[in-house]
Amino acid sequence: MAFAVKSSICCARMLWSSFPISHSLLWVKSFREYWDDGIRAARAVRVGLAGLLCLLHPIALFAANSSKESLGDRMLAEYFRQEVDRLHADAGPDPAKLGDWTIQRAGLRAQLQEMLGLSPWPERTPLHAVVTGRIDHAEITVEKVQFQSLPGLYVTGDLYLPKHRAGRVPAILYACGHAGGSKTQGHVPFGAKSVYQYHGAWLAQNGYVCLIIDTIENGDIQGVHRGTKWYDMWWWNSRGYTPIGVEAWNAMRALDYLQSRPEVDSDKLGMTGRSGGGVATWYTAALDDRIKVAVPVAGITDLRNHVLDKCISNHCDCVYMVNTYRWDFSRLAMLLAPRPLLMVATDRDQIFLFDGVLRIHASVANLYRLYGEVENFGLSIGPGQHHDSQVLQVAGLRWFNHFLKGIDPVIENGAKSLFEPKDLAVFATPPKDERTSTVHEYFVPTASPAVPANSREWSEQRQSWLTRLRKESFAAWPSRDEALDLRLVSREMKGDLTLEQWEFSAQGVIRLPLYVFTRGQARAKAKARLHIFDELAWKEFVAIAAPTWPGLGTNDSAASASSHYRALLDRVSRGEITLACLPPRGIGPTLWAADKRERVNTLRSFMAIGQTLEGMRVWDIRRAVEALRQTEVLGAAASELELSGERFQAINGLYASLFVAGISSIELIAPPTSHREGPDYLNVLRFMDVPQAAALAAERSRLKFIGTRPGNWIWTTDLAQRLSWPADRLQW
Repeated sequence: MAFAVKSSICCARMLWSSFPISHSLLWVKSFREYWDDGIRAARAVRVGLAGLLCLLHPIALFAANSSKESLGDRMLAEYFRQEVDRLHADAGPDPAKLGDWTIQRAGLRAQLQEMLGLSPWPERTPLHAVVTGRIDHAEITVEKVQFQSLPGLYVTGDLYLPKHRAGRVPAILYACGHAGGSKTQGHVPFGAKSVYQYHGAWLAQNGYVCLIIDTIENGDIQGVHRGTKWYDMWWWNSRGYTPIGVEAWNAMRALDYLQSRPEVDSDKLGMTGRSGGGVATWYTAALDDRIKVAVPVAGITDLRNHVLDKCISNHCDCVYMVNTYRWDFSRLAMLLAPRPLLMVATDRDQIFLFDGVLRIHASVANLYRLYGEVENFGLSIGPGQHHDSQVLQVAGLRWFNHFLKGIDPVIENGAKSLFEPKDLAVFATPPKDERTSTVHEYFVPTASPAVPANSREWSEQRQSWLTRLRKESFAAWPSRDEALDLRLVSREMKGDLTLEQWEFSAQGVIRLPLYVFTRGQARAKAKARLHIFDELAWKEFVAIAAPTWPGLGTNDSAASASSHYRALLDRVSRGEITLACLPPRGIGPTLWAADKRERVNTLRSFMAIGQTLEGMRVWDIRRAVEALRQTEVLGAAASELELSGERFQAINGLYASLFVAGISSIELIAPPTSHREGPDYLNVLRFMDVPQAAALAAERSRLKFIGTRPGNWIWTTDLAQRLSWPADRLQW
């Protein structure tokens, strides 16, 4: 198979240089036969292992592994593998059903619009375009351009105009990647356009108008692309914000600008860019049919590469949509069909891996065959790692020439930088009204719901929020028909307390422990409380309990023994409560890598597959409640449960209570008052926040707040007063 891959790559290069463009797909057929054989073999191995894990999936299976990885790491890796395989299998249309795809396409584009934070479309306000300077060259003129895609959202770019042109000519929008944004003169960046200038100059020398636009991160005005990767801005998930939404919008407004120019044939627009610019090309062309020809370079691979091969560690947030509808990237690519599309890649790209590119290519090629437009789709592969080269540039220019001009001349000149980077800067000083650097704070609006005036309004609002939570925030929850596979691991009595350790299946391969403390054997006579731990709370609890119950784990010498947990165990000793303890996935016994970088990669991997870790922990709590209600665990005490938790887990318990019945009370210890602080669930801030969730829960359960003030919950208390809820619904 390796020989077939290598041979096919060489064949591709020869075909590209020797054959007409219409033949550029011929090599793929023989290559794909070899590739599919390898994929089928690998899939067979994977399915066999997954099947074995389904049969033997207690925690002990993972613990028995001789790897140096922790139990949590191994469980997490298999979980991601299962989820990615599921999304990959659902990524494309049935080859026999083009009609169905055509019907679905508009809906899928609407989904993408929403996942980019562009639904509804922002208002197309005046661009207020300004040319701030010009540079003259023997063959071309460069105009330094700025416009506002929204008021105060400045886009900077350089417009390359060929001097020797007859009438209107085709135009290419070039989206920059992440190179060069730090080069400055004084305090003013030159923008990435100064680095990628050779693309604009070369395209203009070959008869195209080319507008090179900066990104919001690497422009004359610099914003943020790496909010989750570098700055722990996990609230971007809750807000439904991704910087690629801004980049796609800026590119669409750049098309508006190009169409306003007298030099441009507005019916002949193409788009290209490499790396981050390739990413922007994929998303923009998927949304905007004005792009008649697209040549994205090194800007796409599939979830297997991003998540399982951990390429996500190399990428900033501008690569990822807020994956509400749980797409693999092949579905994004399909939205460009059947327009002329050339995928350009290198065979050893270390961040957009070659095997993922080929898997996406195979899916998209299938769709072009259904359309009967195979000549509109090509794949050009150059040698080397993730860098630009003349090989890639020539392939793209030939593609544009063929589909925008109907010609295929010999390319005799090469792309070269012609200007000093400082001369391409658009601003001498940034405008005082700029909102580019803070675009993440307003691009996707947050909700500010009014307090309902009466019970009817509240009933309608409640149902709307519950529906949106299930559809937009927790869409990744599995179906409820998955077996709990509840198992008793151990039972031990010391003094007047009995500790039972249970295991249950939270989701697929994710199995979690549930620790149940009772007084003697009298659990059916006591109230039952489920306490949900975060990592700090778990360590504090173990510091109290591990000396008596060493099976809970090793006591962390740095952890303080919390009096709160001592008091809970004392209540169990007095027979007042039965205490069930849940450390959700990634906490306590299933803790995964604590290294900062790996933690960030893990959280972002959840995001990439259309989840958040905290959102899935809400599911874990739901499943724990279901386990506790099995008669062999709590017996009659399971009819009504209390919930309690600290910090983020308090809020996770709050949300879990919205989807299970019979939660009599919830104790929230030091809870955050907004998802801006956490926990993060996809899109939730678009329609509600934590005080609204508290109101939803308080209608069904008593809430007791510890470590927070009533003034932080005005929305909740106002509703309770307006609807005359009993005084004990909200306690401080």
